[in-house]
Amino acid sequence: MRIAQLANFIGPASGGMKHAVDALGRGYVAAGVERLLVIPGPVDAVTATEHGDVVQVRAPRVGSGYRLILEPWRVIEVLEEFRPTSVELSDKLTLLPVARWARRRGVGTVLISHERLDDMFAMRTGLDTSAKASIKLLNRILVRSFDTVVVTSRYAEAEFRQVADSAGCPVSRVPLGVDLETFRPYVAPAADGVLRLAHVGRLSREKSPHLAVATAVELHRRGVPVSMDVYGDGPHRDELVALAAGAPVRFHGFVESRVELSRQVAAADVSLSVCPGETFGLAVLEALASGTPVVTADRGGARELVDVRSGGWAAPEAGALADAVLEVAGRSVPVRRAAARQRAEQFPWSRSIDRMLDVHVEVSGGLLRLPA
Repeated sequence: MRIAQLANFIGPASGGMKHAVDALGRGYVAAGVERLLVIPGPVDAVTATEHGDVVQVRAPRVGSGYRLILEPWRVIEVLEEFRPTSVELSDKLTLLPVARWARRRGVGTVLISHERLDDMFAMRTGLDTSAKASIKLLNRILVRSFDTVVVTSRYAEAEFRQVADSAGCPVSRVPLGVDLETFRPYVAPAADGVLRLAHVGRLSREKSPHLAVATAVELHRRGVPVSMDVYGDGPHRDELVALAAGAPVRFHGFVESRVELSRQVAAADVSLSVCPGETFGLAVLEALASGTPVVTADRGGARELVDVRSGGWAAPEAGALADAVLEVAGRSVPVRRAAARQRAEQFPWSRSIDRMLDVHVEVSGGLLRLPA
């Protein structure tokens, strides 16, 4: 089997999706698959790695350090040479011609839908209904263009289920995983009466960092001894700093080392991942694996990762989330930390990789390679 992974939106804070593509790719190679990764970059380049060749396609910047491939025919040239049995994309717009090429060639196609466009657009713009018709049209095009759509949660599945069923396109729910070796519990600092909170994620409005900071501000306003550490960067950092003015909230920027990030999150009493439009939430699993319970919104994909023992949830409003934080923080420390880790252990990457390999076998008709 030959799998080509196409990751088209790459930048300094690609975060979760970048790590997911890497983890899946490593698993494919470990299973004996020939794997090719195609990414945008400043120049054309090919790098041989132990996890397959990485082809960098020259692509322009599109803001905040991100690059986007806008010439899909250049990707097709790479695929013509690699001759994949299946192609895995996480881009819903610019690389649709690749899906059409694959269909003409009898190559299987898998779309990994890592965000819900309807809710994400509303959260970015504040406009709830203006683009819904266009998004529904795009989704109808997508389910007719790909052999299978992979979603990571029931919440994400809801966007596609009706249009996919009408088009006869399978929708597979494959929860992502967490690196249980890198993210693990560490010895927490001695209790000093301060409630320690953490938030990890891109500081962009659609990820709801404002709500996480507002929750810490609300606890501070109530007189709760609290501190909050924010890990990540993004275009709305200045807004968040202003929102936190007067409250003990510290902004650390992007943390390159995954081990160090785990150590920092493990030192918190509660991690906040409160975006109601998150389709999965790798940061949730990473906090849980580090032994830190999570408080999230009462809807969205992140909510599906947290159970009654490993954290809590509430309406996406600062007061309700503050109440949930206090309830979780009031539980026995050893019990809540053990429950968080146990919940994360239900999501090993091995399970995600096995299911994705099944999907690739299905869309490629069980072929090991294309005929010469």
